[in-house]
Amino acid sequence: MERPRPTRLVGYVLLWTALALPALTADRLGLNEPRPAWQQAAGVAVLAVAVALSRRLPLAAFGLVAALSLAAAPAMFTVSYGPALGVFALLLGLRAGRARRAVLCFAAVGCAGTVRIVLVGVDPAPEWLVMTGTLLFGCVFPWLGGRYWRQSRELAEAGWLRAARLEDEARLAEERARLRERARIAQDMHDSLGHELSLIALRAGALQVAPGLAGEHRAAAADLRAAAAEATDRLHRIIGVLREDDEPVPLAPAGETLEQLVARAAESGLPVSWEPAGQGGPAAEPGGVAERLLHRVVREALTNAARHAPGAPVTVAVTGRAAGAGRAAGTSVTITNGPPTQEGSRTAAGGTGLLGLRAAVTAVGGTFESGPHEEGFRVSAYVPDAPEQQSTVKPPGPAPFRHARRRVAAGFGTAAGVGVVLVGVAFGWYAYAEKHSVLEPAAYAKLRLGAPAAEVEHALPERDVNDPPDDRAPVPPEGADCRYYRASGELFVSVDHFRLCFDAGRLVAKDVVPRIGLRGEGREEYEEFAQ
Repeated sequence: MERPRPTRLVGYVLLWTALALPALTADRLGLNEPRPAWQQAAGVAVLAVAVALSRRLPLAAFGLVAALSLAAAPAMFTVSYGPALGVFALLLGLRAGRARRAVLCFAAVGCAGTVRIVLVGVDPAPEWLVMTGTLLFGCVFPWLGGRYWRQSRELAEAGWLRAARLEDEARLAEERARLRERARIAQDMHDSLGHELSLIALRAGALQVAPGLAGEHRAAAADLRAAAAEATDRLHRIIGVLREDDEPVPLAPAGETLEQLVARAAESGLPVSWEPAGQGGPAAEPGGVAERLLHRVVREALTNAARHAPGAPVTVAVTGRAAGAGRAAGTSVTITNGPPTQEGSRTAAGGTGLLGLRAAVTAVGGTFESGPHEEGFRVSAYVPDAPEQQSTVKPPGPAPFRHARRRVAAGFGTAAGVGVVLVGVAFGWYAYAEKHSVLEPAAYAKLRLGAPAAEVEHALPERDVNDPPDDRAPVPPEGADCRYYRASGELFVSVDHFRLCFDAGRLVAKDVVPRIGLRGEGREEYEEFAQ
């Protein structure tokens, strides 16, 4: 939500006041060379325009301040506009989304500064180093800080959104797990009760055809068989609505072995035969996951045979497989039934039990096959003795957050390192140039007007001043070549200067240029040297 317009206007005014203060006071404090009043007024006006554009057009605002700094000093290093340059670079990183335009703007400012230094610079090498250090350390570094601030806020907002989304997903997952548990319980009831009802139907069918049974008892047995078959079909339809396709069946403890399951089915009247594991290898470990899963496969196959192929002979064969090349040890079971000899269930729906078994067997690394075989039906399954554990997919960690922080930290480190190196080199060059352009007052006092230039050269230092104070010096003799030298080796402060003017190979003028703030009253200090 945007702030009210009056509050924003007050913020603009306060920002402009804070940035205009050093632009108006730096010259009077001697931190910059004095400038005309119209230049100061123009600079303050440009800062006002930049502040007005800083919200909607932060790149244009930074470009205006950078151009103002280049106009004030080819090296961009000015106390008047340095704070504004850093502030608008910070706002550029905070408010501009794309980095490419900002990088192009920095490159354009660097090229413009290089061209200006080449054209009007007094000492291009150190000035270019200062300009590059100012651009990196005073512009790129604050810009990266603004981008880091912006990314931190965006990542914080994304984190809260992600937390809310995870809460919703957890709530949905909990609800889904609750529904799955209900379906699992229903499926377990279907497998257990369906098998028992099928056996009841088989016993009732056997009772119906038993010799010596009265007619009314035979009719009651037929009704019981039909009711059990109908109850099995109704249970199958109800559970089929609750259960999802391809959902693995639960692996609850079976409570009996495969041989006991087949024997109980045979006692109920199902014509089933048992073929135990032979010499191929050991059978599944009793009570293990593989044995329980095979128990469910056999139970589901026997139930389907009793429902859909009553009277058909059923064979249950178990084979143990030893470990081989590229194959784990396991147990396979095959349930085969022939064609039905009696009328079976007329229910059209079905197949969900086999789909669930297929999903459960394949989930542990086994194989499952089911389909018609000759005139009947066959179900075969292979389950390894050591079922594979399903891999747990971990949710993605905060890698984007770490990468973003690393990129920003790398940018900070690179800009800081390069800036420190360049500023250090520039400071070293500045100190060297200033220290080697000092003309001692005693040496200045010994220079006499009219002395040959070759004789004067022996008393002069290695270098003359790169940025001479021409505006504070008196009018030089016409046609003379004037050089400026520092009267003191102090750094970062305004000092007095000596000006020596040569014409026709001789010293024609020597003047003292007082430091900023003396306005000529310090000239008496060197009067004796000028005699």
